[in-house]
Amino acid sequence: MAHPFKSERLLYRAVEPEDEAFFHRIAQDAFGMQNAEARISKPVSKAQTKEFMKQLMEEMLLSVVICLPATSITEKDAPPTPIGQMHLIALPPHHAHMRHTDIGLDILPEYQRQGYGSEAIRWVLRWAFMSAGMHRIGLAAFEYNPGAVKLYERLGFTREGVMREGIWHEGRFWDEIQFGMLAREWREKYAEQDVAVR
Repeated sequence: MAHPFKSERLLYRAVEPEDEAFFHRIAQDAFGMQNAEARISKPVSKAQTKEFMKQLMEEMLLSVVICLPATSITEKDAPPTPIGQMHLIALPPHHAHMRHTDIGLDILPEYQRQGYGSEAIRWVLRWAFMSAGMHRIGLAAFEYNPGAVKLYERLGFTREGVMREGIWHEGRFWDEIQFGMLAREWREKYAEQDVAVR
């Protein structure tokens, strides 16, 4: 059986208090944050980073630091290199029976466009459907980030709706595009591959 917290090239570990400097690096990526968050763009303080980490550690269904493992024999005892974070939002207790979650993902700029984001999303889809018993997983992309739209469609997410001109960015309004995947759709697309790698 494959390791539950590894994918082809990546490791997934818990968020720890000592990750604060790493999470603050992510928060300092203003362009990345504009692609991930609809809130007004402002510098992020260390106190805000600490508060976000507290939410990740205490309130999410799942929160992981995405890491590259050491690659050579001489590095085998070195700690993995953190390159991003991913989380699944927990529903409030009175909605838990809906078995729905949304994905949040941030990758450091120097590790983007190398397929790590798509690999991490495939891993978390499996975890959510097979380990956590989710029925539906959602995420959103902003119209001004066409790369994310293409990625989510390529991964098998269905475009479920559009909040027209719901995002203010760079002096104009943009659409927010909602995507979702159901457990049966994941099985149809990925179950055969999943069996092949186990």
